[in-house]
Amino acid sequence: MSIPRATYRIQFREGMDFDKAAALAPYLRRLGVSHLYASPIFTAARGSTHGYDVADHNEIDPELGGRTGFDRLLAALKAEDLKLLLDIVPNHMAAAVENPWWRSVVEWGGQSPLAAHFDIDWSTKLTLPLLGRPYDVAIAGGDVRLDVHRNGGYIGLALGDMVLPIHPGSYEEVLSGFEAPAARVLAEIAGRAGPDTDENFHEEVRRCLAGGDLGPELERASKDPAFLDRVHGQQPWELIHWQEARRRLSYRRFFEITGLVGVRVEDGAVFDDVHRLTLQLVRDGAVDGLRVDHVDGLADPTGYLQRLRREIGPDRYLVVEKILEGEEVLPPEWPVDGTTGYEFIASVADLISDAGGSGALADAYREVSGERLEPDEMVRQARSEMIYRNFEGELDALARHAAAIARGADTSVPGEADFKRAIGELVVAFPVYRTYGGARGLGETDRQIVDKAAQKAAAGADGQVAAALETVVAILKGETASGGSGHAAVFRAKFQQVTGPVMAKAVEDTFFYRYNPMIALNEVGGDPLHPSGGPERFHARMAAAARRSDHSLLATATHDTKRGEDARARLYALSEAPERWSEGVARWRRHHASMIRQADGGPAPEPAVEWLIYQGLAGVWPDDADPTDAGRLRSLADRVRPYLEKSLREAKLRTKWTDVNERYEDAVKDYVDQLLSPENGEFLKNFAETLEPIIAAGRIYSLVQTLLKLTAPGVPDVYQGSEDVDLSLVDPDNRRPVDFGALERSLGRGGRQPFDRPPPGLAAAKQALIARVLSLRAERPALFERGGYEPVEVTGPRAKHLAAFAREKGGDSVLVAVPRLILEAPRAGLAFDPEWWKETFIDLPESLVGKPLRNLLTGQPWTARKVLQAGELLVRAPVILLGT
Repeated sequence: MSIPRATYRIQFREGMDFDKAAALAPYLRRLGVSHLYASPIFTAARGSTHGYDVADHNEIDPELGGRTGFDRLLAALKAEDLKLLLDIVPNHMAAAVENPWWRSVVEWGGQSPLAAHFDIDWSTKLTLPLLGRPYDVAIAGGDVRLDVHRNGGYIGLALGDMVLPIHPGSYEEVLSGFEAPAARVLAEIAGRAGPDTDENFHEEVRRCLAGGDLGPELERASKDPAFLDRVHGQQPWELIHWQEARRRLSYRRFFEITGLVGVRVEDGAVFDDVHRLTLQLVRDGAVDGLRVDHVDGLADPTGYLQRLRREIGPDRYLVVEKILEGEEVLPPEWPVDGTTGYEFIASVADLISDAGGSGALADAYREVSGERLEPDEMVRQARSEMIYRNFEGELDALARHAAAIARGADTSVPGEADFKRAIGELVVAFPVYRTYGGARGLGETDRQIVDKAAQKAAAGADGQVAAALETVVAILKGETASGGSGHAAVFRAKFQQVTGPVMAKAVEDTFFYRYNPMIALNEVGGDPLHPSGGPERFHARMAAAARRSDHSLLATATHDTKRGEDARARLYALSEAPERWSEGVARWRRHHASMIRQADGGPAPEPAVEWLIYQGLAGVWPDDADPTDAGRLRSLADRVRPYLEKSLREAKLRTKWTDVNERYEDAVKDYVDQLLSPENGEFLKNFAETLEPIIAAGRIYSLVQTLLKLTAPGVPDVYQGSEDVDLSLVDPDNRRPVDFGALERSLGRGGRQPFDRPPPGLAAAKQALIARVLSLRAERPALFERGGYEPVEVTGPRAKHLAAFAREKGGDSVLVAVPRLILEAPRAGLAFDPEWWKETFIDLPESLVGKPLRNLLTGQPWTARKVLQAGELLVRAPVILLGT
């Protein structure tokens, strides 16, 4: 198995292409990673900023440099002995006409040879939620017109600059009154066209359009709404207002994004078409590993992953994007090496943050915000909003399907409304993102999950709803009457594809923006509902990962995290100072009371949002902020405003993406502008002074987090630029261009040199720590890939302030110890006062006792006594890494 030493995530697009990535290869080698971890590289929808809206799975995006540019990147990586981990997107594609598969389906409907490639309900017309207002109003108002797409070679109905192809069978209706000779020729071409001769048809149309101009006649016809309506009625698709998508969408989408259509990779032929180029790149040795995006969206993740593993072979690294809840682990039958690492972020939060302080912050937040709902009720409410409103169409379809299955077995069954309520409550109660049942039902673990959710859902159900719930559970478990198994399997797959999006949108993208006592815990894979598990839970999770040979990525920042890794590390320190923080917020709110405006009957910002603003600012406040520097303050405000706009809209309380309250949003943004005005000097000075100890502790926690990532069981992942200080906000802030030139220069000055003196600052220390430990991983791959994990006891008056563990394999050992809860510890920069650690000892595990040790960060030899004095080891570096 080819397990990466470490990966380095690059976001292509937005200024990053293959040649720019190729130029980074020497730097990445010197940093010590083994794999460039690439965001999707296949041709994406026009204007894509991320590549997850794939338009052609079998073409490398010309916007990035195409195949020749990709080959130059491969050559550059090979020259530096680097490999490539590629992010692939099997679940969905762009629902855009530049996607040739989707264009075929729009044009030919169910006749298209590609109709089965997408997850579409063909019992009705294909609905296209592209109108900005209701259909009747849009047609009458001239929003829709007839036009030609010369490059595409077709006539279509146009919305703005988008031209949707009409079915060739409707050309005669469109062109019958036209006088241009080209019109008669086009009608003849369309009359003999068929979906299997699609390209020939379009080429003929292109040639015809090149020789004749239909523009004036199309413009004339476009002025007749009744005519346009007739043409529209002849299509295999139907234009609808975008706000109707939640009820009437005829295809499976990615979460709530109607511009991304679900792909049926569970079908063997579709799998082949989607993966043709990917598998060629793997077999040719161009790609060494794959990262599967949104595996929970697939109808059959287990079958998909088993097929993918067979295709790529046993030695290719394979990880899945999967959010694990609590102590959930991946299904054992999945032939993968691990996940993309969201759960590691939660484990680090466990170790660093103070559970008691987090609870005190929550109490203070509730007092300020006036929130009366318990957090778990807030989650239930958000889930209910999602399934009954945002995913109403999916819920209705499930209810119809369940009722049909039930009627097949018994004529005395609940109605669709009862099934809708039963399924809705079951989804609301679901404790994980999804189960993984197959054609025959659910495995034992999944049956327990469904039973637990059903028990919770049944608490408020009675009569026919309770009966419907029992039937739904039986369908999911595969316990329906004979003859319903095929339909039951379809229902099971559809149900399992709904629970994940509802969970994600309700928790990650709603609750995490509504409940903000300690925003560092509101992270993908995190659980702010429950107190920190402390070092005990961290050790338990890491030991379990080592036992099952888990090679998951260890992520501390990704393109999807809600704040930068160093912002989060800094904010963990707030759990050690809940009173200081809540007093500060009270003081700042009083100072700025006159800046509060009334918007739609309430204060803007309201107290809960004020709390969020101050904590968000605390996370991104520059280390060297100058309260008198107007330019830097303006730059900071320019970043914070979009963050707050997204936060407020995701919370969906007083504004939302689908119903923007501009007056309210403007008031909140204006509040931020006034906060960060140089004229607000008294506040800026006090805010900076209040944050000084928080920022100082945060620098050390950043190094703690980094060392944990580099030494815990799994594969360290470095998100682009995060080897520097990463105080970013949610996207797009975390996707800003990286100054790689500065990073290369700083590595050149420090590189892999030991910490022979206290590091001068976080940026230099963090990058040097990464380079230093990755060089050790290169020297000792077996230890870090397959080594065991053993918690190490710390004793003495500061025992709770230090967490330690050992990794051991075949006589090779390292000991890691990291400080925690050190807000009040005396420090000089990144160095500790050894007196504070007096009589605090690390008990060496037997595997290290009596062996000659070396401080692997400073290069200093160390005597392997049974116990080690923590203070002596923390003088030069704020974290400890000892080895044989």
